[in-house]
Amino acid sequence: MKTTTPTPITIISGGLTGADRGGLDAALELGLPHGGTCPRGRKADDGALPPRYRLKEGSNDHSERNEDNVRDADGTLLLTFGRLTGGPRQTAELARKHGKPCLHLDLNIEPTDDAVRRVKAWLGENKIRVLNVAGSRESESAGLQGAVKDLLLRVFR
Repeated sequence: MKTTTPTPITIISGGLTGADRGGLDAALELGLPHGGTCPRGRKADDGALPPRYRLKEGSNDHSERNEDNVRDADGTLLLTFGRLTGGPRQTAELARKHGKPCLHLDLNIEPTDDAVRRVKAWLGENKIRVLNVAGSRESESAGLQGAVKDLLLRVFR
């Protein structure tokens, strides 16, 4: 199984707290390009999306923004604490609809070293250059934003 990741990579997301932001925070720390489509007015569940995140504004309709990010990426990495529900489940369905690779990891049960290996292998096997990072919101999964950032720092360092 190939475990090298393609470089350079761009990380995109919708900018919400939790998994989305964890992906963007990792990109910023690593100096990777980042982007994605966020809600109009840069609205997020914790207020206005900070300007350090270089995202374009899209619709306030959650499903439209999810679809934009799925379509604009080569693949979607879904990260949760628990099973896929709500928005993350819809994102997986959009990836199937558009024929895009999608990997879901439940970080409650996936040991970190295994998660790092699985993500690296999936990125390489699918030749991912633009990665959509999505999953649960921080309000639904406390600590997910930091866990996603830490995971991606390990994947890309």
